[in-house]
Order: sequence, then structure tokens, then C-alpha cells
Amino acid sequence: MKIIGVIPARYKSSRFPGKPLADICGKPMIWWVYQQCKKVDDFHEVYVATDSQEIFDVCMSLNIEVIMTSESHKTGTDRIGEVARRIPADLIVNIQGDEPLLESSTIKAAIEPFYNNSHLQVSNLMTKIKDPVDLVNCTVPKVLTNKDGIGVFLTRTTAPYPKGSIDYSYYKQVCVYGFKPEALNFYCDYGIKYGKAKLEAIEDIEILRFIENGYKVQYVEVDSETVAVDTPNDLERVRTIVASKLQKGEIAVNNTAKSDA
Repeated sequence: MKIIGVIPARYKSSRFPGKPLADICGKPMIWWVYQQCKKVDDFHEVYVATDSQEIFDVCMSLNIEVIMTSESHKTGTDRIGEVARRIPADLIVNIQGDEPLLESSTIKAAIEPFYNNSHLQVSNLMTKIKDPVDLVNCTVPKVLTNKDGIGVFLTRTTAPYPKGSIDYSYYKQVCVYGFKPEALNFYCDYGIKYGKAKLEAIEDIEILRFIENGYKVQYVEVDSETVAVDTPNDLERVRTIVASKLQKGEIAVNNTAKSDA
């Protein structure tokens, strides 16, 4: 099975322009994500997919494989879909370029279900919420699944409501997705014909397009300390964590990390 990793990177973010190039301890954010992806043995190839000449040029200067894509894509998944049409693969893994603390083992977790289930079309990751701030933070999508780990709903609010008992663990989405080409084709074709799905548009969570249309999205629980960078405050938090890891020798900017970032 040929598996490729793709990191969508858009410069013109409405909330945080230029985010993929934000400096983290001397390297742009996209570099940190790419290094973790390169540690995943399952990947035959890893690419950054961008519509920005500036991001493209930075990637080239850092020996990062990069593909220029259309500026017209409305979502990162649409951008992944373009790459999938251009580079044949059996499985395409979308790794968000704004999670520089992602561990390579976490990325691999999104791939493993496909080895055991040939009918699976989409996978996604989730991790238990440990910081109460994340629970009420609307930039953090919360994941609700059934007993088999199949996604039922994602929401930016705090859900579900613990009416019967407070003995419940909440989970947040980790933005690594596995897609079979057929699923990506559905996503892109649906967008062209209808635009965003109803709940997807309300919550602004792309994976809801699959769930609303009957796809079984397999969720995999991981123990990850990843932090999605959605705001400048998030960036400062990540810089502090990376600086601490560098000081302790847990990671290195010469790609010879002693352990996962």
C-alpha cells in the first residue's frame, strides 16, 4: 500500500496570516511538522501543499518537498484532494501544518486502522482533554463517538452535557486524517456541487462533511500533548514548550532528535 503524507499550508489565514512560517526557535512552524512526518516509516513520500509562493520558496530553501496548488480551494481537505489527483496513492494522510508538537507515533496512529480494515475510508485522531481551558475554548473541536470509536459528531462547544453523571472524559480532535482516494473524491465533488454540508458550515469543522453523509469515520485515541496554533497566544505556548525541549536535549534542530517533539 502506497501511503503519502500531505501537509496543507495556506498563507492567507483569516485568524493568523502567515502562520506556517511563524518562527519557532529558529525554524518556521512548517519545518517542525515536516520533520515529524519524515520519521513515519509508513510514508513513501511527504509533501507540503501550498498556494503561497512565499511558503513554496521557504520550503525549497529548507529541502522540504513542496507542491504548488490552486488558490481557489475553500478547505485544506480540498487542497489534499488536488494532491491526491496528481500523485497516485492508496492512502493519503493529512497532517495539519499548525501542530508543530505532533509526535511521529501520533501520526502513525491514523494509518494503522487501514491495515486491519480494507473497507475503512476515513480516520481521525482524538486525545483526552487534560487542560480545562481546552474544554471551553471554541477553537478546539470536541469529538463524540459511539462505543466502537466511530465519529458521531464534532463541536466547538462543550459536549456532551453530563446530566446523569460527571464521570466522563472529554476528547479533542487531533488534526491528522487518513483518507482513501475515493473519500477525497467524494469530499471535493460534494463541495463543487453543494458547497459545505449543513453542520460542517455551522461548526466550521471539515470532517463533519463525511459524518453528515454517512461515512464511518474511525477515531483513534492517542496520548498526545499536541497544541494547535490558532492564535498568537498558542504560538507563544508552543515556543515555550519547544525551547524547553531543546534545552533538555529532547529534540534538536539538526533532525537528530532524541525523542519525539
